[in-house]
Amino acid sequence: MKLLMHTCCAPCSVYCIEHLRKEGIEPTLYWYNPNIHPYIEYKTRRDTLKEYSESINVKAIFEEEYGLDAFCRNVINDLNNRCSNYCYRVRLEQTAKYAKENGYDAITTTLFVSPYQKHEILKEMMQEVADKYGLEFVYRDFRIGFREGQAKARELGLYMQKYCGCIFSEEERYAKQIQKDKENSLNGEKKN
Repeated sequence: MKLLMHTCCAPCSVYCIEHLRKEGIEPTLYWYNPNIHPYIEYKTRRDTLKEYSESINVKAIFEEEYGLDAFCRNVINDLNNRCSNYCYRVRLEQTAKYAKENGYDAITTTLFVSPYQKHEILKEMMQEVADKYGLEFVYRDFRIGFREGQAKARELGLYMQKYCGCIFSEEERYAKQIQKDKENSLNGEKKN
């Protein structure tokens, strides 16, 4: 089997790669993430994956498309559904297209490791794009290894991002801190 695995970041790939290798499957990593912003975050995640893939001798393909303009145009009218309506679809579709055009016969994604992703939507969408391109969808519920993979990533000193990827997920990640800062600011103004 020639498997192309969409890869969102190095930490999420740790368990997925180890699990697949134990099954005798050698994945090729595929970086295509035009949903990650700002650029410094995109670059840091990409470069960390490059270093990690080289260190464990796994083939990795890097499709460069920062994509901020397209991302904004495609999510602005429905921010609450951006993951399923744009972020997942654009990445999985491109992964399947690349796989088909470059002789791969199967696809999967490291997104299946995260308990924070919309797993069933991802699963349905991955099957849909696999069928569309005549590919096998290699499904594994990698979530059982999420904590293990994250712990190993920390041990390895891999960059550990603090939010899913887009600027809106960053805002959600820090929502409590943003609210607290706002309240502290207002309380400070009232004291003067």
